[in-house]
Amino acid sequence: MSLAELRLEDLRCLRRADLELDPRLNLISGDNGSGKTSVLEAIYLLGRGRSFRTRHTEQLIRHAAARLWVHGRTAPEPGHAIGVECDREHAVQIRVDRLPAASRVELSEVFPVQVIDPGIHRLVEDGPAQRRRWLDWAVFHVEPGFVRHWQGYTRALKQRNAALQSGADATLWEGELIRLGEILTAARARLMEALQPHWTQVLQSLGAADAGLGFSQGWNRDQSLSESLTAHRTRDRERGMTTVGPHRFEVVLRVDGRAAREVVSRGQQKLLGIAMAVSMSRYVAQTAGRTPTLLLDDPAAELDAARTDALLQTVRSLGAQLVVTALQADDTLLGIPDAVFHVEHGGVKRL
Repeated sequence: MSLAELRLEDLRCLRRADLELDPRLNLISGDNGSGKTSVLEAIYLLGRGRSFRTRHTEQLIRHAAARLWVHGRTAPEPGHAIGVECDREHAVQIRVDRLPAASRVELSEVFPVQVIDPGIHRLVEDGPAQRRRWLDWAVFHVEPGFVRHWQGYTRALKQRNAALQSGADATLWEGELIRLGEILTAARARLMEALQPHWTQVLQSLGAADAGLGFSQGWNRDQSLSESLTAHRTRDRERGMTTVGPHRFEVVLRVDGRAAREVVSRGQQKLLGIAMAVSMSRYVAQTAGRTPTLLLDDPAAELDAARTDALLQTVRSLGAQLVVTALQADDTLLGIPDAVFHVEHGGVKRL
């Protein structure tokens, strides 16, 4: 699965671009600040409904423009027509095959995409929210019904929190919270177990730190979710929020028994973040039959020559569509590109 066409208007510094992408290796060249990364953002937007650099899509709108739009078509034929539009009033419209989509999830279903950018170390360094998104993106692809269960759990969680804040009977919502919470946690646990061999292989191929990949389910493992909710009910009333459950799930990376972010260098954090992206891409490709398009923004940044070479060999082994940024159009780190584009003066041209 790949992206065959990309069209955009008024995204960051890009006024307009129209690209026909190759299903193999695509190189996006240009000076620093020319808009290379913005092309990757546009592609990511088509698969995730958001940017990998900001949560606020309206911030992507080019200065003085009223809105942005990004359209694409996936391959192989007949493919899917996908599009995202956003205005300065924060209104985001998503379409799949020219029909309004109910949520961003519909984009992920027809166009899976992953990104490796200079900020990927944040997967290791930052709090649990990013790592939950990393995991849940894959669970969605391999566990039918996961999104529906998560949406139901989220509704029940909001209702329980509202009851806690108002002094109403919070137990009315606990049955649904428990039922769906146990389904979500079981799905996540199955994926974490199945991911382990991919994780080990990718760590070895990258020469990354030997990090264990585990999880905390969001409540005491010695208790059921029902028992934990009961035990924490008084504290939850005091805080006006539910403090245990799968919304507190955390992916845990440990090196020598300690949190990885506390003991490894920034370069090793980046390698671990790359390993997370690559191992998950490999797992989804093998399990769901959907090989994600992989975006690489300045892949050699902060890596020495040996680590860069290991990264590039590992990425090539995926057999995925690659879209890579570089300063020079003759960059051949990943081999001879099948399509080369140059970004300048607010536009993109094919060389």
